[in-house]
Amino acid sequence: MKKKIIVNPKKVSKVIKKSAVKKITRINLEDKIRRQTNAIRIRDGQLKQGEDREKLGADRERLGADREKVAEEQIHIQTKAMDSASDGIFIIGAKKFNFPIIYANTSFQILTGYTKNEVMGQDYFLIYGVDADLRVVEEIKVTLRQGRPFHGEMLNFRKNGKKFWSSLRITPVRDARGIVTHFVGIQTDTTLMKQRNLEIEEQREELLHVTRVGKLAEFVSSLAHEISQPLTAILAYAQAAQRILAGREPQLQEILQYIINDDQRAAEVIRRLRYLLKKNKPTFESIDINVLINDTVTLIMPHITAKNITINFKLDNKIPLIHGDRIQLQQVLLNLISNSIEAMESMDGQRELMISTLSKSADMVLVEVKDSGYGIPAENMKKLFSHFFTSKTDGLGMGLSISRSIIEAHGGRLDAKNNADHGATFYFTIPINMKNANEQ
Repeated sequence: MKKKIIVNPKKVSKVIKKSAVKKITRINLEDKIRRQTNAIRIRDGQLKQGEDREKLGADRERLGADREKVAEEQIHIQTKAMDSASDGIFIIGAKKFNFPIIYANTSFQILTGYTKNEVMGQDYFLIYGVDADLRVVEEIKVTLRQGRPFHGEMLNFRKNGKKFWSSLRITPVRDARGIVTHFVGIQTDTTLMKQRNLEIEEQREELLHVTRVGKLAEFVSSLAHEISQPLTAILAYAQAAQRILAGREPQLQEILQYIINDDQRAAEVIRRLRYLLKKNKPTFESIDINVLINDTVTLIMPHITAKNITINFKLDNKIPLIHGDRIQLQQVLLNLISNSIEAMESMDGQRELMISTLSKSADMVLVEVKDSGYGIPAENMKKLFSHFFTSKTDGLGMGLSISRSIIEAHGGRLDAKNNADHGATFYFTIPINMKNANEQ
């Protein structure tokens, strides 16, 4: 038989209460420990986070400083590169109507002749000068105002007024919104290239001219042969008339003699011209230069009179005979006298022509042809004797070049100078005939 257990409710309740208190106490303790542990962890984390933030801030400062240094170095290198460029580089503002210059490298300053202080902030278009082609300047302005790039070649003027050719390239610079804020330009000096192109073009023209002259020489050679026949007939008719009028009509006899003399002179010129075209050697002989001058003036005297020109002579009668080709030297004299006459055609005042001779040295004779025209422009003086150069609208540019070649072939020198008052003087030297000089 089982034993019956009697439970006291009061004791049970007391036991349960004591157990609950122990449990609550343990839970509270664990919770407190947990809270304290979390607090410690939080404090440790905040301390560590603070240290990381300080370190991160320092790293960021160092990184920012490095980036600024790199940026400054890049700007320095770019500026140095632009300043060292052989082309002129400039930057102009696009927001102002006058396009002010905000940067100009050293080459740009050398090219234009303006210093940095003279161009900074100034209107870019003022550096072109008043003599620049206004059409090109306006084209550049219109292009920039439309925000478009410009590329072209134009004639410029330096600060001192000296001309130079340049290739100009201007490009717009846009911001992040696509708005043009600046223009960067590159200007290259093309003067030398332009001069070389012009020289090549002149050489091409000269080559074509030489070809035409060569063909003309063939024609002249044939023409000279054809002209010699009527000249022979004229000479025969004039001599026949002289014989018919022998002893009568002295004035007609004198006129016939002029015809005969001029006919013979023309025939001799044509004969020598044919020899010249055949490249035969000239015939050198002893010549009285004063007599040759008088003969040449007689030949062109009607032309001198028609132009209302006064001709004077200052011939040294004591100069010795020269050594040369009569026809070629007469050709030189004709060319120089004709040029002097043409130089005085447009003058309203007195027109004077002076021809003089004198002994230049013991073995040289000097001949001068002086006019009272307008003189020779300075820019033409250096190329005056160049092949195919002429200041005449209908000139071939061969007369002075051939004349200098003839004088140099005689051992002399042909040159020109402007007179102190007005007009010009062409002069040449010719060696004397040493054999005749010794005999004299």
